Amino acid sequence: MISALMLRELVTRFGRENIGFLWIMAEPLLFALVVGVLWRFMKGPEEHGVSVIAFVATGYIPLTLFRQSLQRSVRVFSVNGSLLYHRQIQVLDFIFVRFFVELIGAMMAYVFIAILLIAVGEFPVPANLGIFLVGWFYYAWFTLALVLCLAPLSEQSDILEKLVPLTTYIAIPFSGTFTMMSWLTPPAQAVLWYSPFVHAMEMMRDGIFGSRVDAEYGFFVPTAACLVLTLFGLILCRRVRRDLVVE
Repeated sequence: MISALMLRELVTRFGRENIGFLWIMAEPLLFALVVGVLWRFMKGPEEHGVSVIAFVATGYIPLTLFRQSLQRSVRVFSVNGSLLYHRQIQVLDFIFVRFFVELIGAMMAYVFIAILLIAVGEFPVPANLGIFLVGWFYYAWFTLALVLCLAPLSEQSDILEKLVPLTTYIAIPFSGTFTMMSWLTPPAQAVLWYSPFVHAMEMMRDGIFGSRVDAEYGFFVPTAACLVLTLFGLILCRRVRRDLVVE
């Protein structure tokens, strides 16, 4: 059922013309390349001992997953509510479908840009693939947990829908996208230590750059935050189902 809904989502969103569903990879890839090249001209080839383009790419592609997932989750039940006529489809399927489409696109873009940059000497061979994948897991899990909360809440409030784009921009300094914890002042580190995104990003950077960066992360904060938000989101989704009208 999920795969059928994902195919429907891809066709509806991207159509069958030009490169079709490959746009799910092209969008984050183009954003990461453009921002990376701009930073390369502004800051030079390296910063703190790592390639500027590689550093931007490793942060910006997960950030696009976060931003796109939240924006695509708004009013997802109202848009797809007519499909609930089919008993096999549940409200959570709509969230999972849109999230997995974004996740697959982001991971495809990450792999593609890494291979491309490794070929031209701008990206290191991953130092620790295991901790890199753990970081991706936590980043994706926390994003999904936020989506589980936002999707049902957006059905209750029009104001929330308007605030989502602004919130995703405000969240950028707390995402670890463009900096490492060790580069910050102690007060800033104390604040960002409670950001699950920062822990996940530091894990990914540790897996990619290894000893070239001084990564600082733990497992308690992201695990606790993901569990609490996931449980809260599932409760909200269960409640919103009672208010949906199937036409």
